[in-house]
Amino acid sequence: MYRQKHHFTKPRLIGVILSAALDLVGPDIPKATVLLASIIPGLATKVVVPYIIHLFPYALRVIIFAALSTCGMLTVALSPSRDVGVKVVGILLANISSGAGEVNFLALTHFYGPCSLAAWGCGTGGAGLLGAGAYALATTTLGFSVQATLLASAVIPLGMLMSFFLLLPLCPLKADTRKELTLQSAAEQDDPETDGTGERAGLLDQPDAHAVSPAYVRHKSRLQRTVSELKTKLLRARTLVVPYMIPLFLVYVAEYTLNQGVAPTLLFPLEQSPFKHFRAFYPTYGAIYQMGVFISRSSLPFIRIRSLYTPTILQVVNLVVLTVHALWPFIPTVWLVFAVILWEGLLEGLVYVSTFAAIREEVPQEEREFSLGAATVSDSAGICVAGFLGVAMESLLCSWQVNHGRDWCRRL
Repeated sequence: MYRQKHHFTKPRLIGVILSAALDLVGPDIPKATVLLASIIPGLATKVVVPYIIHLFPYALRVIIFAALSTCGMLTVALSPSRDVGVKVVGILLANISSGAGEVNFLALTHFYGPCSLAAWGCGTGGAGLLGAGAYALATTTLGFSVQATLLASAVIPLGMLMSFFLLLPLCPLKADTRKELTLQSAAEQDDPETDGTGERAGLLDQPDAHAVSPAYVRHKSRLQRTVSELKTKLLRARTLVVPYMIPLFLVYVAEYTLNQGVAPTLLFPLEQSPFKHFRAFYPTYGAIYQMGVFISRSSLPFIRIRSLYTPTILQVVNLVVLTVHALWPFIPTVWLVFAVILWEGLLEGLVYVSTFAAIREEVPQEEREFSLGAATVSDSAGICVAGFLGVAMESLLCSWQVNHGRDWCRRL
């Protein structure tokens, strides 16, 4: 078993896109609208992909993911500033790639030993931090335009291609493919309905009015096998719900509702903050959150939690505390909000890597690759629910603040 600590990668452009949400849709449209456009195609992809991805070679999958990501970011960057519809199309393309990429690469950690999951967590956490941090730095500190920053991010998928084709040892994947083909061939030879003797006999004997074409029998047999495999996978997926998928789902509902629905209203007077413009709060929160995610996703070799529900409850507490502050401000300084946002990111990463580490340890080996990919639907489902909650919460919280003399959310 290979144990190289190569960083598995996937399209992590969602960090850039969500950090750019304010610049993409403006202050009058809830930022969770971008989240919904980002996550709905990814969720749909994750629902379907685990059951059909085995039909495509690994190399072809990666090329498709990279092409979709690049096309998506170019569409977002080059579309007119007021054409939100075209930008949404670009976001859809990028996040179809992101959803399928997460299913694919997380499942591949099954072939590379326990260190690969830690490398995956570190790589995805670092990619999110790099994307969100670079966007905040480029547009807030260095003064680059939004379009130039998004165009530059379109080269990110090249890193995925280089990682897969140049850094990742492909021998385990090739060996698994050969094994699968051998087992399939053996199964067909053992199946009396598909055996070559019956086919030759059908050519030599006189036609029988009640005979069935061997080609039809073979097709029917394969179809029955496919249906049987699908039923088996659905049963496997059901066993993942309570121990792994529910806590991951809930932690993502809480954190993304906070990030997209509450964070845009967590504003302070400029003279009491390190910023010159109210616009700077939102991308800074995103970068701090991604820093927490990176730290905790990189911590798997050192920290491992067994109770997935405990940090999930703590994440819900974060959401409640900051929502109450948005309504009735009691936190005296933005630096304390920074600390809570960092803590939020730490909890997310901890639940994420611990969930998939538990699957690696507790799920039988023959079911592990599918289970790792199938469980990813829970985080996307959580983000999708959070998107709808965030749209409502940002509008309500901002209106509340304006009615109580704090109109900063209208000045982003």
